[in-house]
Amino acid sequence: MEQNQLENKKFDWRLFLALVKGTEPPLGIVITALLMSLMTTGVGFAVPLFTKNLVDGFSGQSFTGGQITILVIAFVLQALASGLSIYLLAKVGHHVVAKLRERLWEKLLHLPIRFHHNNETGQTLSRVTNDTGILKELITDHLTSFVTGIISIVGSIIILLILDWKMTIVMLLAVPVAIIIIMVLGRQMYRVSKTMQEETAKFTAVLNQVLPEMKLVKASNAEHVELERGNKGIRTLFTYGLKEAKIQALLSPLMLFVMMLLLVTIIGYGGVRVASGALSAGDMVAFILYLFQIIMPMTQLSMFFTHLQKAMGATERIYDVLGEETEDADKGKSIQRVDGDLHIEHVSFAYQSDQVLHDLSFTAPAGKVTAIAGPSGGGKSTLFGLLERYYEPTEGTIRLDDTPIQDYKLHDWRRQIGYVAQETALLSGTIRENICYGLEREVSDEELERVSEMAYAKQFIEELPDGFETTVGERGVKLSGGQRQRIAIARALLRDPQILMLDEATSSLDSSSEIYVQQALQNLMQNRTTFVIAHRLSTIVEADQIVFIEKGRITGIGTHEALFKQHDLYREFASQQQLLAGKME
Repeated sequence: MEQNQLENKKFDWRLFLALVKGTEPPLGIVITALLMSLMTTGVGFAVPLFTKNLVDGFSGQSFTGGQITILVIAFVLQALASGLSIYLLAKVGHHVVAKLRERLWEKLLHLPIRFHHNNETGQTLSRVTNDTGILKELITDHLTSFVTGIISIVGSIIILLILDWKMTIVMLLAVPVAIIIIMVLGRQMYRVSKTMQEETAKFTAVLNQVLPEMKLVKASNAEHVELERGNKGIRTLFTYGLKEAKIQALLSPLMLFVMMLLLVTIIGYGGVRVASGALSAGDMVAFILYLFQIIMPMTQLSMFFTHLQKAMGATERIYDVLGEETEDADKGKSIQRVDGDLHIEHVSFAYQSDQVLHDLSFTAPAGKVTAIAGPSGGGKSTLFGLLERYYEPTEGTIRLDDTPIQDYKLHDWRRQIGYVAQETALLSGTIRENICYGLEREVSDEELERVSEMAYAKQFIEELPDGFETTVGERGVKLSGGQRQRIAIARALLRDPQILMLDEATSSLDSSSEIYVQQALQNLMQNRTTFVIAHRLSTIVEADQIVFIEKGRITGIGTHEALFKQHDLYREFASQQQLLAGKME
């Protein structure tokens, strides 16, 4: 059903022109390329006329050194102009695509988290790589033949009308037939290619999901599952590839058939006119040569229009991304320091129709530790997302003292936050680059060693062959879970944040490492507003207050002792944790 809707959707070629215009292609280069194309075609126009004179006045004396020299120079100039035109248009094509990719990349970086959660990474990658590549192919490979083809066809028809207008009229009867073929098959190509681009994006998404998680695939013996999922995408692409091939197989032979039929008709009709004396033999030869200058470009034009249909589909997909609303990171008040209380007032939140948080209200005092506890799936991480302004509350507000946090500049607000996730995020690069990630200043070796020592990371880093310059691999696969977690803690320490957000920050550490990291975090928490998502009792027992959330609702607020006495589910939670801790000992 979805594929049929994609195939039946009409395109607007003006979108493509607007997209290209938005990249500000260098007009000087475009004009130069067009002039070179005109020169190339102009020389092509002279050859049939030269041949006509040669045939009509054929004799040994008809060849002169000057004529031959002029002809050789003309051919050399034609070759140089043609090569220069192709290169310049290719340069324009690469310029357009580079600008488009820059624009898309900037857009993706400034889109809110909501967009990235709602769209698979593979499909987004396909927009930046595959779709822009289709546009580049159209400009670099087919625009030259389109421009020269149009010039060649128009110029040849004008000359043919001068040579013999009756034969030209007969020839022009084939033009409507060719246009109908291009239009009908072109629409089919657009529908098929648009769906194929969508299926390519889905297949890319599968690859992007599976390849980084190959350990999970093998540990789950899920090779057969992913094999079938991948093969399904490959078979779908194969099916639509065959549909494209069928259209191409129809288009080129049909155009060739029309052109050959026209050639036979012209030769027959022209032979009659030569026999009657209405046309000279030289005129007939020139007419046929000009006819070839129409037939060949017509075939090239058909190829251009089929690729144009594919470019239309790519254009629409690119516009889908460019049309998304971005975050305005510089809108609002500047903020250099967070030293007030954070008030969460009647905050509710829903992912589309799925209500996650319901009327949350509490205050996180400045410089104190607020632990967020409760069963899994209760909305704790979503609350963190609202505090970091990845999302906006659907109801209610979050204030810093009397000012809603939405009134502050987004960059300034996030600069105040140090975040350590339960699943540590590392980028491919060195340990130094990951600890310093996002900072706009130079970090000294002394600073780097200090925060690494506080995060209990210095010892294992120094044992690595290249120390801080050791590469961590894709997503940090060369490090253990505990090592990745300590690097993330060092990153948070280096930012010297006013608000700490710890999503079970010590969950990946062994007992001895956890002691040191807890001490480091305790030092860091001094005089800082800290939020802790906690599953372990040891993490939250010393918190200034605990907010217990069940199914998106607050069911208890207080210290560990108060909640243990008054809150049944918290008491059960704490007892289970104490029992677990006793067994581990």
